[in-house]
Order: sequence, then C-alpha cells, then structure tokens
Amino acid sequence: MSNKSIRTKKLLIPIVSMALLVPSVSPALAESGNAKIKSVEFIGMEAPKTAKDMAKIYTTASAKVTYADGTTKKFPLSYKTLFKSTDTINGTQAGVAIDVNGKPIMDNSVPGQPVPYVSDSPDSNSLMKIDGQAPTGKGGNPLTLVTHYEYITADNAGKSAYGIIPASVSVTTINQDKKTGKLTATDLKKVDFSSVDGLWIPCNGSLTPWNTHLSSEEYDADAREYEADPSKTFVGSFTKNYFQDENKQGNPYAYGYIPEITVNKDGSSSVVKHYSMGRFSHELGKVAPDRKTVFFGDDGSNTMLFMYVADKAGKLSSGTLYAAKWMQTDDKDGGSANLKWIELGHATDEEVKQYIDKGIKFSDIFEVSDKDAEGFTKIKTYPSGKIEWLKVKPGMKKAAAFLESRRYGAILGATSEFNKMEGVTINNKDKKVYVAISYLEKGMEKDSKGEDPQDDIRLQKIKAGATYELAMKGKQKDSNGRSIKSDYVAATMKALVVGEDLPKADEFGNTAVVDKVANPDNLSYSEDMRTLFIGEDSGMHANNFVWAYNVDTKKLSRVLSVPSGAEATGLQVVDNVNGFTYVMSNLQHPGDEMILPDPLKAEVEKYINENFDKKRSGMIGYISGIPGMENGNGK
Repeated sequence: MSNKSIRTKKLLIPIVSMALLVPSVSPALAESGNAKIKSVEFIGMEAPKTAKDMAKIYTTASAKVTYADGTTKKFPLSYKTLFKSTDTINGTQAGVAIDVNGKPIMDNSVPGQPVPYVSDSPDSNSLMKIDGQAPTGKGGNPLTLVTHYEYITADNAGKSAYGIIPASVSVTTINQDKKTGKLTATDLKKVDFSSVDGLWIPCNGSLTPWNTHLSSEEYDADAREYEADPSKTFVGSFTKNYFQDENKQGNPYAYGYIPEITVNKDGSSSVVKHYSMGRFSHELGKVAPDRKTVFFGDDGSNTMLFMYVADKAGKLSSGTLYAAKWMQTDDKDGGSANLKWIELGHATDEEVKQYIDKGIKFSDIFEVSDKDAEGFTKIKTYPSGKIEWLKVKPGMKKAAAFLESRRYGAILGATSEFNKMEGVTINNKDKKVYVAISYLEKGMEKDSKGEDPQDDIRLQKIKAGATYELAMKGKQKDSNGRSIKSDYVAATMKALVVGEDLPKADEFGNTAVVDKVANPDNLSYSEDMRTLFIGEDSGMHANNFVWAYNVDTKKLSRVLSVPSGAEATGLQVVDNVNGFTYVMSNLQHPGDEMILPDPLKAEVEKYINENFDKKRSGMIGYISGIPGMENGNGK
C-alpha cells in the first residue's frame, strides 16, 4: 500500500505489475548436461542513470546458476506483459468496480459522460494450481491468478476517489505453456463480496498452505470518530456506493478484517471474513507451516504486531489473538528485542459478527475521559494517533479485543509504537518470520520529551527503514504464564536488511543510499532459492526497486527497476508450478510525486507519459529467464 495514500490521500497514477518467471526444470539442465542445480545467485543491475531508463520498467539483472558439478551459467532476465488492469478479458474489464449486485459502479462526475469506475491500483497476486481445473483451450496447463484492485485513485473529473469506491478482486484463468512456462490470460471473473458487505481497501495478500487466498482490509476507519461525525470517514460514501442506496447507513466495524477467498475448479469463488483474527490495518496475514499460526502487517503509525493461533489447523474461523510486547535489547542499526505475547482473547467469527449485526458502536464498548482518572488507561495508538483515556465497559472485553484490537491491546500493555509495518513472509525451514518496517521513525524513536504513555521502542531514526527477522519457537508462554498452543511463536526480533539515509539529496534526488533497500514494503520468500524478495515503496529513491537477498550469503541484488515515482507491490513466490517457479510483483502509480530535480524531472515525466498513456496505463506481466530448481536447493 502506498505510504502516500495514508499520508496525503493525494491522487495516485495507474499501476503496472510484473512477475518473475523461474523455469524450474529442463531448459538450464538440458543445456548444461548436468543432473542438478545446486544454487541460483542473482547478479544485480545498476540503478537507472538516463531519463529513458528512469521512465520504464526494465531489468538488466541476470541469474547465475551453479550446478552440482561446480560449473556455472548466467541467464539474462527480460520483461514480458500479461495484461493491463484496464483490459477486458473475455467480456470482463479487469479492474472494474462492482456493486452489491455485481454491476459496474458508474462514474458520473463528468456530466453526460458516464463510465464505469476502473481501478488503476492492482496489488496482491496469488498464482495457484487448482486440482481438476478445466483446460484453457490453448493447450497449456490451467492456472488461476487472484488479484486485488486496491482502490480507485480518481474519478473521471480528476477528483480523488480513494476509499469511497468499493474495492474488488478478480480471478483470472491463466494458460501456462508446457514447454516455456509462458503465461496467457484466457478468462477473468470478479469475486462477489455481497455476503460480507463488500470489500474495504485490500492491500497485500497471501496464499495459504491449503490453497486459498487471504485478502486484507487496510486502514480501518476510526469508529470513535465516525460515531462523533460520520462525515469525517469514508465509511458512509463507501456504503452508499456499494449498496447503491443513498439511505444506507455505514458501519465501521463491518470492515478491517482478513477475507479468505476460495476458488473452485470451475473458476467460481466464495468469500468469508475472519472476524476472529482481529480488526486493524491489515497489510496481509501470513500462515506458518503448522497451518494455524498467523502473523500480520499492521500499516500506519503507532500500530501493533499481532499473532493469531487458530483452534484447528487449516481453519481460521476461531482462535486466540495476541499482541506483542517489545522488550528492547539493542538500539543500533534497526535494533533488536525479545518479544512477549499478551493474550487479547479467544473468539469465533460468528461471535464477533453478532456484535456487528447488532449495530455496536464505540460508545457501547468504552467509557472515555479527557484526563487521568481512576480506572482509565492512557494510550496512544492508530487510528486516532492521539492520547486517549479509555476504560472497557463491563461485559465488553471480547468486543474490545476483536473490534478494537489495538486500543484494547494498548490498555493491556502491548507495544503500540510500530510505524508503517508492511509486508510479512515466512522461511519455513529456518522457522523465521520476516517483517518490513518501512520507516523507523515517530513512535519507534526514543520519546525524548516524555510525552507519550509508552516508550518500549527506543531506536535511532532511519527513514529508509528495515526488514526484520523474527525467530519462531515452541513451548512459549504468554504474559500471564499460560502456554501458547503453537510451535511457531515469534520470540525475538532483530533488523536484518537495513536502509541508510543520506545527509543530503544526490544528483538524482535520492535521499537514501541507492545501493541499499529504502522503505521496504512487500516481502516474499523462496524456500528453493533461499532468497528473500523485497519490494520498495519509497519516497527516498528516485526509482523504486525489487531486490533479492540471499539469507545464507547475505548478498543483496537489485533485480528490477520501476518508473520514477512508482511503487513495487504484490510480491509472491510460487517455487514450483508444473516445473516452473514464479515470483509475482505489482507496480503502482508511475510518475507520482517524483523526487527528481528539474530539468531531469520534466524529461522523465515526458517519457512516462509516452510509455504509460499519460500515466493512465498499468499492466501486469512477468520477467522471464531465471532457471529455477526442481527439487529445492538441488536436493
């Protein structure tokens, strides 16, 4: 999700997306005559230097393959197009916004020129193979691609439509060439969210171990603010647009959860929202190998690190929600800490949904004060970002835990100082969780003035951010001494890949070191290649990049450059699909708020307008040419 979207709600520009294609069997092996691939190393590309390169999607990176006999071979990477978010595939426009009845939501902002709202903001992708899926008719293997369309940037008149037009998700049938792995879209359907009152702003997502897609709803509306003045949030406009009813009343507690999408072999789909996983700014949820422990990104300022442990493996409809307490052990280079988990409560989806159906309000859950008072706890957390004094009303602890997860967690002492907590991915073999913190600032800095109610995190400011490694362990106890029923509890957290701020901008406008990651956002991990992929959402790099970080060698390689002002999102690694491995990635808003100095900025903008139809054209595609590893690490 764009940092700019929550800071300024300014107009963004259409999105481009791409995927990294990794053929995993015959091409490299046949050429070399060897039986096994031992490892794949990425040889990075330089940052763009010319206006033309700064205005396009491209890679000059390569993959170096080492075979079991010690020989090596280099394979250049290249970019290919799959489809645009504005394209119509078999009668359905990919990014079209639909209402409760599945009809296009019309944009009437320009008199006499009604057009459907079409998202320029595709985000998460889940590429999957579904058993029994019918052939595509093109002779290849049938695959399925689930794609988020996060929001509508602007209406036809140029006015911001962020958050007021319902988001959507598509299910695309993909033909995979059996020899080359080339992907072609053959059909596309929209997912019906009418059973769950529509879809709020879906940012990133993930594929579960049982082959369903976990979506997300980011930037939960402030229910306290909504109750005081509904016009100050997007909830009312969103509801009226989705239900096409001017009299329909909104409910902020209906949104801010993890939806799970199941795609059937005929391409149809169904949705449930997992209310028992808590309500906060869900960047995404990622399931651990036990199929029951889930970690989340919580995007915004003064947010929390949450963990959910389901009652049954593969079933996310009931479980226990925890929030982390950061117990700092070091403040250098992004810092480190031990983690203690505070239990917020246990619930089923149905139990939480009953509160929503009854029209529960913020004032039903909490008593409030405007100063220190007996029985009230002083907190500061998202979404208000203000000092609050709250007390949970009798009998409302469960409602507080699952509808106001951050506020209740802060009352119980969980750390609410994380800033821009973005992507999450898991290294199964090493039992590591990786979490991106895009900006190490604000609540994560030491409170030198002593004004905040909490100062657990006391780090040195790094605006360029860091990616953290969390070690998962079993036999852990929560803050009350109760055993946590999971062998995948994050026990420690330390910075792994750290950005570096520059004292002043360089000749291209970069304010962070260009050969290090700046403002990490999306993360995805390849078990076979032992590689962590990192996508940037940076206002500190003139161009954002996708990086490959080998967790064994610690080598960091730039593998993709996106147009100036664009954001790299939606990373997903699928290590082996019919002998091919894919690393998906989306790219958003080329040309948005470029930090380039003039006259270079004007020249780059001219090329971006040429390349992307005056910043209105986005596309989905992939980079091909990376030989993969059929059996994982050559085993």
